[in-house]
Amino acid sequence: MVKAYRLQGKLNEVTVVSSWERVMGKAVALKTKEVYVNQGRLFVRLTSAPLKHELLMAKSRVAELINSEVGETVINEVIFL
Repeated sequence: MVKAYRLQGKLNEVTVVSSWERVMGKAVALKTKEVYVNQGRLFVRLTSAPLKHELLMAKSRVAELINSEVGETVINEVIFL
């Protein structure tokens, strides 16, 4: 049914958003204000500038962790706001 209605892409995006806390940990999740996916890019709004700077240095690793959680390449780029 998912294939028939071509919902797999949207389902993967919802999986990414819902698994943010599990993948990144409770400490990062507490400082996260908003997480959403748009056109293969993961947007994350953080409340902590030092955390944002630290995660900017590990952008590719964050994308790898998220994609491995989903099981396929959903996120091409991570943008911290």
